[in-house]
Amino acid sequence: MEYLNYIIIGLFLLFIIKRIIPVKGVRQISTTDLKNELKDKNKQFVDVRTPGEFKGNNIKGFKNLPLQQLAQKAEKELSKDKEVVVICQSGMRSQNATKILKKLGFTNVTNVKGGMSAWR
Repeated sequence: MEYLNYIIIGLFLLFIIKRIIPVKGVRQISTTDLKNELKDKNKQFVDVRTPGEFKGNNIKGFKNLPLQQLAQKAEKELSKDKEVVVICQSGMRSQNATKILKKLGFTNVTNVKGGMSAWR
């Protein structure tokens, strides 16, 4: 019975670690780096927050594709030939969005660390 507890704790820790560790092949940038990249017309900028959050505060040039709808809308509204820069409020949803985009075959994906909370 004691071994079962260790196995459960180990699986729980593995689950937590997998959620926190960034996806392989995804570039991580700060909001300071983002300010320099906003001028690049060869990049697609995606905000994965809810429409309400996006309406309240957003960065010019970002397209709102909520995380819950990303898998359905990404292939129609985004090009796989261009880099996709993803932001959310804190960086957690955008990190999940990068996993979704990688699974859909997007190869050039960037996550903005700290999200809108770090944007000034």
